[in-house]
Amino acid sequence: MIFLYPMVLWLLIPLGVAAWKISTLTIRIHFIILMLLVLTLSRPVLEHALQEASVEAKEIIIAVDVSYSMQATDIKPSRYIFAKKTIAALLKANPSDNVMLFAFTSNPLLLSPPTTDHRLINIALESLNPEFILTKGTSLEKLFKKLTHIKHGDKNLLLITDGGEEKALEKLTSLVREAGLNLSILALGTRAGTRITKKDGTSLKDKEGNLVISRINPLLESLAANVEGSYMTASHTALATADALSSTLQSQQEQKVQKMQHRYLEFYQVPLALALLLFLLLHTRGVKYLLILSALLGLQAEASVFDNYYLSLAYNSYKKGDYPATLSLLQKIKKPSLQSQIALANTLYKQHAFKASIRIYKSIRSTSVAVKQQLYYNIANAYALQGEYNKAKIYYTKVLQLGLDTDARHNLGLVSLLVKKRDAKLGIAHPKSQDSSSSKGEPKEKSNASRDEDTPSSGSGGSNENGTKKEQEKNKLVVDSSEEKHPLSSKIYELINRGYIHETQPW
Repeated sequence: MIFLYPMVLWLLIPLGVAAWKISTLTIRIHFIILMLLVLTLSRPVLEHALQEASVEAKEIIIAVDVSYSMQATDIKPSRYIFAKKTIAALLKANPSDNVMLFAFTSNPLLLSPPTTDHRLINIALESLNPEFILTKGTSLEKLFKKLTHIKHGDKNLLLITDGGEEKALEKLTSLVREAGLNLSILALGTRAGTRITKKDGTSLKDKEGNLVISRINPLLESLAANVEGSYMTASHTALATADALSSTLQSQQEQKVQKMQHRYLEFYQVPLALALLLFLLLHTRGVKYLLILSALLGLQAEASVFDNYYLSLAYNSYKKGDYPATLSLLQKIKKPSLQSQIALANTLYKQHAFKASIRIYKSIRSTSVAVKQQLYYNIANAYALQGEYNKAKIYYTKVLQLGLDTDARHNLGLVSLLVKKRDAKLGIAHPKSQDSSSSKGEPKEKSNASRDEDTPSSGSGGSNENGTKKEQEKNKLVVDSSEEKHPLSSKIYELINRGYIHETQPW
């Protein structure tokens, strides 16, 4: 059970205090009626499922250059930070647009698939740390080739870059036309250019010891002209630049986009009906008719009431470790919800039915970053406990792409080490089971490394769309403390920096 407008519930405090201090029964009941009306206004709901809905939106692909030259400061505070602020302002001004986000250097990388949930795009941008980008080159050719194979309706590409050192204008023009891109270019930098300062305060130099001067590549303006696209440079602020881009993109045609939206089971009728019943009991004589009417209205809510009852019992059984009873109760629920599906998957996990739990985890849909992280983490753990370490690496990486998670980082390093050892035929250390009573042959679990996957709590709470949990238990995968440490690295940077060691004269 959640409230769509929880701030309204603060009104219950003064009303409750007033009702407590007043001794007159009639007046006290009136205050109770007001409290029930406040509950009605807070919109109590039970999240039921997601459903597809068609919305009018523009299809936009944003490709942002994250190569080393974007650290130049001829645009304050730097080209890359200015680009991030511009994208954030653009998304805020166009909340309904269906946006796909790429980052590129010598290689393009998809950071976010098409989505109208712009929070995910901002999170992807914030999680990308330029300090880990080693690549100095910029390849527009590889980016356009990648986009050729993308199925994304109208391909409206917003390219944010300084252009690097590319010179193949005719080839790039041909690739843009082949990909069917409607190209808009935001060129960041100045024609005079500037030096690039490294962390130690010195200026970046090439292999011959010459200062590297990074400037806007004039090829960008010619490319936009060749493909009848738009070309612009940065304005004095990111907000003004985003406004100019919005005006440019207004000419793009909106399309019908399928979007997953939340569907709720409303419960506001319950406190409203109680308030009405109390009011009529005080001020009318038709009590017997009201009781009959309330009984008839209650029949419709019977199924959902029983679902909540079974879910509450299942939570209690889960906390006691009685997983067969939990599974039996969850199977009695007629209309599955987010909470019941997560509880079902967690229960199967506890019973070591990993394949079944993975199938349910993957079927759950949510726009909450916290919930997505938890689902990906649980899937990764299940794969790891089956010995499918490569699949586990993929899902631990998905967790880290959504935000920092120390346990996921730990486990990613561990499964990477296990893959390395298995490939070298040095033997495999088995990860600790999430069951607290492990066998003697398994390595012991660190005492501070326990968190349950969205452990259901008592009552009707549990894990909700905001990712809140009353209890957590998250098991890290551990090996012997004498084992070597495997260096941690996000899949993002591995893909972006691919080919870094082969770069020659990137400037």
